[in-house]
Amino acid sequence: MKTALPVFGVLFVIACVLILGGCGSYNRLNGLKQGVDKSWADVQNVYQRRADLIPNVVKTVEGAANFEKSTLTQVVEARQQVNNIKLDPTSAPSDPAALERFQKMQDGLSSALSRLLVVSEKYPDLKATAAFRDLQVQLEGTENRISVERGRFNDAVVAYNTAVTSMPARLYAGAFGFSPKPYFSAREGADTPPEVKFDFNSPAPAAAPK
Repeated sequence: MKTALPVFGVLFVIACVLILGGCGSYNRLNGLKQGVDKSWADVQNVYQRRADLIPNVVKTVEGAANFEKSTLTQVVEARQQVNNIKLDPTSAPSDPAALERFQKMQDGLSSALSRLLVVSEKYPDLKATAAFRDLQVQLEGTENRISVERGRFNDAVVAYNTAVTSMPARLYAGAFGFSPKPYFSAREGADTPPEVKFDFNSPAPAAAPK
């Protein structure tokens, strides 16, 4: 009995250390995960703001005479594809393939919008309308905001993933249900948002002689 008491004492101390370490690791990982989820919600919000602007863009551009319908159709179809991708807006995805599909659809919409606005340069009357100018400014601001929020999301994921895979938290992470999160990757072919800024002060092209 006298020999067993020190052994039980050592085991008790070890158990206390493990419990306290587990509680500390859980609290830290949970706090970092909440940061990732908040950043994910911010990303979703700016993407939703862009999607909400598109019907007004389409309506405004449709009014331009002889506007290239194929370009407009690409934007409408890209927006529909984005709407078909459903991810939890309150919890960042853990599946890299799911985030990759989401990013691919969103980047496709960015490209379609960029092409539409570049084509719009050929329509001086369209560029001169207050509605189009306002939408262009809002889209430019939203694209920049998307880039910022994606960067913040990646920063939050870096901090979270580092904690999940570092000692001693990695000893408890799996048991508590914490696993690494995927990142946004750079957009294919570019590392900046699409350029949608126009020089509205430039003279309109001369009309073709009749």
